[in-house]
Amino acid sequence: MNREQFAAIMPYITENLAGMIAKNRNISESAAITALYESKLYALLEKEDSKLWQYSTKMLCSLFDEEQSTGDITFPDV
Repeated sequence: MNREQFAAIMPYITENLAGMIAKNRNISESAAITALYESKLYALLEKEDSKLWQYSTKMLCSLFDEEQSTGDITFPDV
């Protein structure tokens, strides 16, 4: 995937993920976006070569929750 394509899909991934975080944690979308942007997961997600953008929103949310609970992220074998 080239940079332009990646830049085009990131807003959708971020919006969907922040929405799921907000719903699951019963917080505002603004608070969810802030928490997401401050996470290690998002730092990795921003890197196209990490390929995290290929994971489902549900999987990304699970990874986010794990990071928030433990401080670590365990990536699944896929």
